[in-house]
Amino acid sequence: MFTGIIEEVGIIRSIQKSGCSAVLTVGASAVLDGLRLGDSIAVNGVCLTATSLAEDFFSADVIHETAARSNLLNRNVGGTVNLERAMPLDGRFGGHIVAGHIDGTGVISKVQKDENAIWFTVRTSPSILRYVIEKGSVAVDGISLTVAGVTKQDFSVSVIPHTARNTTLGEKRVGDTVNLENDCIGKYVEKLLRTPGGQGGISKEFLARYGF
Repeated sequence: MFTGIIEEVGIIRSIQKSGCSAVLTVGASAVLDGLRLGDSIAVNGVCLTATSLAEDFFSADVIHETAARSNLLNRNVGGTVNLERAMPLDGRFGGHIVAGHIDGTGVISKVQKDENAIWFTVRTSPSILRYVIEKGSVAVDGISLTVAGVTKQDFSVSVIPHTARNTTLGEKRVGDTVNLENDCIGKYVEKLLRTPGGQGGISKEFLARYGF
């Protein structure tokens, strides 16, 4: 599990493609501290497994499903990616629950300065927007952000200078693609509301039957 608080911006050193999969090698430093083979690491919000380690880089496999859901294999060698190690049990929970399981992608449709902040508007599909709520959380390329506004076509976030400087967001332009992960709590709640115990949805009769 991750929290969406980016520890470091890494540099893509190589993408060795094989069919619809690939081996991704990323140059890094801070996130390599304590990282072991088989550990999870979020790369632009995608939970990957470290399969090779060196003093200044790590490698990870990107399978077909991951490539189809995310923008990882659309990146170029030399491009930057947000990196976060899995959260330790004694760590601070600075963002929100981020699983590293990308729901889909969005496209930045607007970038606007607002004094020292930057507003990013992201256009995405209805299947993702259904779980996006104003003042709720969303992970954009692995960054835990608060939703400032949402419409039927897009959502907006307002980013402070620190976040823009210390993540890849400061480099983003209109037309760029970003990975999106919805707050998993909303998805679980919806599932339970639809099929409590696997039978039907929650109704007034269901609540009354159990004393609500």
